Amino acid sequence: MNTQHGHGDADVLIVGAGASGGVAALELASRGFRVVCLEQGDWALPDDFTGGKPEWELTRLKQWNPSPNVRGRESDYPVDTKESPIEPLMFNGVGGSTIMFSGHWVRAMPSDFRVRTLDGVADDWPFSYEDLRPFYDEVTHHIGASGLDGDPAYPDPHTFPLPPMPIGKYGLAAAKGMDKLGWHWWPAPNAIASRKFKNRPACLRYGACESGCPTGAKASTDFTHWRDAIAAGAVLVTGARVRQLTVDNQGLVTGAEYVDREGVVRHQAAGVTVLAANGIGTPRLLLNSASAQFPDGLANSSGLVGKRLMIHPYASVYGTYEDELETWLGPTGQALQSMQFYETDTSRGFVRGAKWNLMPTGGPLTHTVWEPGEDWRESFGPAFHTRLRTTFGRYTEWGITTEDLPEDHNEVILEPGATDSDGIPVPKIRYTISENTERMLKFNVDRAIEAHQAAGATSVHPIPVVRESGWHLLGTARMGTDPATSVVDEYGRAHDVPNLFIIDGSVFVTSTGVNPTATIMAVALRAMRHLADNRNHQTTAD
Repeated sequence: MNTQHGHGDADVLIVGAGASGGVAALELASRGFRVVCLEQGDWALPDDFTGGKPEWELTRLKQWNPSPNVRGRESDYPVDTKESPIEPLMFNGVGGSTIMFSGHWVRAMPSDFRVRTLDGVADDWPFSYEDLRPFYDEVTHHIGASGLDGDPAYPDPHTFPLPPMPIGKYGLAAAKGMDKLGWHWWPAPNAIASRKFKNRPACLRYGACESGCPTGAKASTDFTHWRDAIAAGAVLVTGARVRQLTVDNQGLVTGAEYVDREGVVRHQAAGVTVLAANGIGTPRLLLNSASAQFPDGLANSSGLVGKRLMIHPYASVYGTYEDELETWLGPTGQALQSMQFYETDTSRGFVRGAKWNLMPTGGPLTHTVWEPGEDWRESFGPAFHTRLRTTFGRYTEWGITTEDLPEDHNEVILEPGATDSDGIPVPKIRYTISENTERMLKFNVDRAIEAHQAAGATSVHPIPVVRESGWHLLGTARMGTDPATSVVDEYGRAHDVPNLFIIDGSVFVTSTGVNPTATIMAVALRAMRHLADNRNHQTTAD
């Protein structure tokens, strides 16, 4: 098969148009770089989203399911999960998984960057919270996050450009329960416009955030970054599935081979290549780019590419209340968050901790479909009406995001003999929940039950681990100062390949215990600004 040329030579090639890719494109194009981005998905239009349409809850089961294995779009690739209790959730398209994320906009804690020093496990990050703080601030104000300044859980009163979303009736009920127990809560920060912001309208509170925002109020990077990046000169190529990176005789990356939607194999040349393909897509590409020079995969002299996958096992604890709490009212972005059990307390039997988020529970279908293992006959007839009456509008969730620590046996590998629709090897996840995280889950589930009971719940329904919860794909190309124990340096530059950068969640040293998008984007901005500031000293391919 002949390989055809792409879109001219680029100073920088970006693979992936999601959270970190959007940050990279805007920063570099605004600084005068010739930028080309290859994205295997396409643009989504507001009318594509069904949150304001009668079929919304049904389309969440298939067309807007968060798992690529269920969704099965042309732009998706399958992920083998037979050896994982958790399904990876991600979306391919302009905006990446920010199209379907809940919008929780949470900073990591200072302790997250010093886990080895404080707790004697995992490793410290090569920079501190204070080093990342100005980039958190900049991204937060750029995207128009909503929140309330001064959360006492944090050491700094970081600010927000917009006021918080209303906590609603269910938020008020939960807050009273937390006050009764003396536990921390705070109106939650969200990457959702509570008022009109730049080119985005205010949230209309559909509660459909996880299947795409039909109004454009959520800060997905197709709105917050890509339009401005293209206006600054960036070229965004959609429908481009990258199959491998190419290298020259000096071991430098010369660009990427990709398959377009006509099945034509093309090559996009670039002086510098930046991977922003998430914690599964990035190691998949590096491993599939093995060559005589890099027999174990590109940038993999440490043997850590694909290793130390962290997913944040997630538990849900639902409470049913007698009062109508309007728990169908959005956003799906969190109403409250709690850091009460975030920091290490070894008397609990584990290290590190979890972040809680109070969530609404959606429309009537959510409360009437039967669950796995349940007799479907008990869900219909009189039981159907009873369940709907007692839960719709009266059912709320404390969600628990637990930190899992980096372990080599949790990994992304290439599945021999299995390929996607373009003949590219399929990634396979091998993942188990650690004993430390199991204890963390049980402890926090028990506390969340207490929180519901203190708030007046008439019944409580815990789900110890939610299988469909793998939004956070982290750690598979970790950063560090030592090339023997890390894949990239603190600015995302590969130790083995000086003109290759990785800027997505795969560079995380630890998973933290919070939703990672704010940290991913802040880390990407720090890395790409460093690249731009030092362009005269950057090694490039001819």
